[in-house]
Amino acid sequence: MDRNPSPPPPSRDEDEEVVAGGDCIGSTVYSKHWLFGVLSGLIQDVALFLQEFNAPDIFMGVLAKSKCPRLREICVGILGNMACFQEICVSISSDKNLGQVLLHCLYDSDPPTLLETSRLLLTCISQTEVANVWVERIREHPAIYDSICFIMSSSTNVDLLVKVGEVVDKLFDLDEKLMLEWIGNGAVQPLDQPQEESEEQQVFRIVPCVLEAAKQVRSENLEGLDVYMHILQLLTTVDDGIQAIVQCPDTGKDTWNLLCDLVCHEFCQPDDPPIILQEQKTVLASIFSVLSAIYGSQAEQEYLKIENDLPLIDSLIRVLQNVEQCQKKPENSAESNAEETKKSDLTQHDFHLKILKDISCEFLSNIFQVLTKDMVAKGLKEGLLNKQKCCCAFQNLLPFYSPVVEDFLKILHEVDKTLAGNLEESFPSLKVQT
Repeated sequence: MDRNPSPPPPSRDEDEEVVAGGDCIGSTVYSKHWLFGVLSGLIQDVALFLQEFNAPDIFMGVLAKSKCPRLREICVGILGNMACFQEICVSISSDKNLGQVLLHCLYDSDPPTLLETSRLLLTCISQTEVANVWVERIREHPAIYDSICFIMSSSTNVDLLVKVGEVVDKLFDLDEKLMLEWIGNGAVQPLDQPQEESEEQQVFRIVPCVLEAAKQVRSENLEGLDVYMHILQLLTTVDDGIQAIVQCPDTGKDTWNLLCDLVCHEFCQPDDPPIILQEQKTVLASIFSVLSAIYGSQAEQEYLKIENDLPLIDSLIRVLQNVEQCQKKPENSAESNAEETKKSDLTQHDFHLKILKDISCEFLSNIFQVLTKDMVAKGLKEGLLNKQKCCCAFQNLLPFYSPVVEDFLKILHEVDKTLAGNLEESFPSLKVQT
């Protein structure tokens, strides 16, 4: 399905102006966006000076009255740079009128203005002193939900999608109540509602909008994809969020298929070096967490049939193999000393790897519990299961998931006694119990 254009087509007068002058300032060859970039950079040095002369009030007046897209973009962009200073951020946030004007900029149809508005909003909600002020203001403006969902579902501007995603991610992380409200805003229409009535106004549902944005950024911006996968993960932390994914069969299927496609065909592939996991560990953790939540929802859907589990098992085991490689410490003492100087980085890195490992093990154990004799035989035949992969799985699942491993080994005895015997020799504790 083709995406809606973003922004909407310009009017005839605007179109003629673009053709005549393009991005140039008047009759000069200077670019409007170049000038905006220069001005934004200068603001970093003169922000306090502008604050002293009540520049935010001036910009508020311009934003309230002007319909010129570039002027509005410049005003919001300058305010965004000024808000990087904590004192100014607090001052801007405490001005209720300015806050209202800025939030109304989210209804704009101009992508650059929307980008600068999102950047400003993200800066403000990232400041703990004023974050709750903005959350409450957003809650008081339900139309902001529709505007953000429209951007996620229709924009082709990757930079804008990433920044809007960061805003949503931060909002959901800050306030579970707001997240629940947004989930509720997209509740499925009653089945007995007349068709013509349901088509009068477009109803946005949060999950399809997030999926559409994720599809748009997946090939161009890994960080952006990471953001949208984390939004889905946050949604699955509440039961209403899980239901928002699985209750509508099409939404559940779209979510499952997209995430499976990412882990089975895009991330952590057989030819990738293990170190690639350093770039992909957080997005993979989010993806596996969402897949595990869907899998555990007990939704009776075709896409959750056991026949689809083997490629996921292969991907999960490969991730666990790479985690082991990444966690190995260098044997050379000189290298160890050099690594010691980066202890904080290592700690952060190991922390995220542990999260990925824990999530992967839990998901793998859930799949192992429903494997049948036929599926194990098929996995062995297709090379998706072998001694090396089973050893990796056992090594990571034991001892926390011992019952799961024992049951799997019993099935394996019926399919391939030699392989089962070899695994028992490698894991003596299992031989006693089988």
